[in-house]
Parts: sequence; C-alpha cells; structure tokens
Amino acid sequence: MNKDTPIIKGLIASVGKVHGRVRVLLAAEDSNLLEENEILVTKRTSVDFMVAIKKAAAIVTDLGGITSHAAIISRELGIPCIVGTEIATEVLKDGDLVEVDATEGIVKVLS
Repeated sequence: MNKDTPIIKGLIASVGKVHGRVRVLLAAEDSNLLEENEILVTKRTSVDFMVAIKKAAAIVTDLGGITSHAAIISRELGIPCIVGTEIATEVLKDGDLVEVDATEGIVKVLS
C-alpha cells in the first residue's frame, strides 16, 4: 500500500469498476446505515447483510474467497466485489471516496 494513494488488494469476486463513498459495517444490525450507492466495506457478509448489499454500489471484504457469500451474491446482483483484502475495515473509513476496480482487484482511496 502506498502512503500517498492507499491501494488495497484482494481477490476479484465480481467484475466491475465504480467510485463511491465508503460505509464500514462491522455488524449486520447496522445495515440500515448504508445509503444507496455507497461502498459496503465489512469483514464478511452473510444473509443478514442483504439490506445493505441491495443498496451497495460495490462490496469489499476483509475475509472470504471466490465462493464466499459476498462473492456469490455480488455476481448474482451484478455488483463489483473484492474479497479477502485482510485490511479493508482497518484502512478505510466512513466517507472515504474510493475507486473499487474489481477488474484489477484493487481499491484505491481517492480522498
């Protein structure tokens, strides 16, 4: 990760490229906090996160692989998704403007 332009790498779960504001959700109970077209950043998803997933422009997780819940649901819904970053919830903060490039498997902080 570069200090000037933080870049987080992970596995490509569902291709696509979007820009948006980050919403870090550490618990499914907080799913209602995610606004339409925000980037959902979480440790992992489960069925309990579906309220947030359906509004998300993209999904980024710390854990998981290409057969994880986030990966399968994002492909089904056509949402860009990067999984297995290990550090997304630690590095990204609510409101960060990011580019999720799920064709390259990177999340870049823009501001």
